[in-house]
Amino acid sequence: MSDQPYEGRYEGQYEGYDPYPQPQQQQRQGQGQPQQQQQPEWQQHTQQWEGQTWETQVQPSMPAADTTYMPPQGYQAYPEPQTYGTVGQPQPQPQPLPQEAPAPARAPEWTPAYQPPVQQAPGTGSAVTPDTASGYGPPTVTGNARVTDAQRARAEGRSPIIEPGIQPAALTAVLGLLLSGTAAIGQYALVVPLVLLQAVTAAGWFRLNGMWPARQGIALAFLGAVTADVALLAAGRENAPAAILGTLGVWVLLTLVLQLRSHADPDTRMYGLMATVTSAALAIIATGHLAAEPDAVTVGAAAVAVAILARALPLPTAASVVVALLAAAGAGIAVGGMTDLGSKGAFLGLGAGVCALIGHRVASYDYPSRFVHFTAGVALPLAAAAPAVYLLGRALG
Repeated sequence: MSDQPYEGRYEGQYEGYDPYPQPQQQQRQGQGQPQQQQQPEWQQHTQQWEGQTWETQVQPSMPAADTTYMPPQGYQAYPEPQTYGTVGQPQPQPQPLPQEAPAPARAPEWTPAYQPPVQQAPGTGSAVTPDTASGYGPPTVTGNARVTDAQRARAEGRSPIIEPGIQPAALTAVLGLLLSGTAAIGQYALVVPLVLLQAVTAAGWFRLNGMWPARQGIALAFLGAVTADVALLAAGRENAPAAILGTLGVWVLLTLVLQLRSHADPDTRMYGLMATVTSAALAIIATGHLAAEPDAVTVGAAAVAVAILARALPLPTAASVVVALLAAAGAGIAVGGMTDLGSKGAFLGLGAGVCALIGHRVASYDYPSRFVHFTAGVALPLAAAAPAVYLLGRALG
């Protein structure tokens, strides 16, 4: 037998191989006859089969339910999902996304295409445009801080003063007439409009200084004024200086202690201390109307009401001040004739008018808001006139 495999087609039976062994042969083998050693099957089958007894071609496997190739994040996805399972089909390799071109640098500020015409401010050398006239600068990306009316007035060389006007003056006149009428009735009747005056004074001073809301400071100043009223009513008019000055000293110490306990920075604490002390002082000093003689309060409050109304007339400043003082003196003479003061009421009315105009000027400073005009602009003329009413009333009475 040669070592080469048989290349022909063998149609006979294999020697020594019976695919269907008979029972007799199996029994004969079991009775002790020697059994021929059988070679392994892989050595016997040395022929090459020709022809196909079953289908041996590789069929493509069926795709799974969802075998869509999902590219990793950060790589470009393919436009159409494909399935891969066919033999010999290469797997696509993911490709990175193309780098985007850098964005152009943005301009720091947008300049409008239309530039408003430049106008010359009357009486000054500064240029004024419609944007600056309305209080706002040109539109920008980073924003533009609004310039206050007082800063613009100073830059243009104008006075940063706006007077309250006729409406606050009318409210001052009404409150002054209430003080004048209730003073003639009695001391306890005078307390009602006086407490209202002190409350408006405390609130108006804080708003005039730009501190709003300042509830604790307003409440502290108003509480000091009410304490002074109670102390004066308990001690009597003869002990009025001790009641007023004693309350003021106690409230200054109390305000100082409260400000020292604050955790704000030193500048803020100092500013709050000064504002609270001044507001409390003005509200407590207004108690002088309660400490003065009833006739002096009647004349002085009426003179303040007339002087503030005259000051609100549309006249030049100097002429308005002169007219207001003359009106205050005339009101003092007229109302004084109804009381025991007589013609001496002119001096009382003139002194009260001067103090009222000072308070009016303070309430007009640095472009205050409308709320300031209806608080400080109403109350400060009457509160500032209280010392003059008390001192002149005692001197002339």
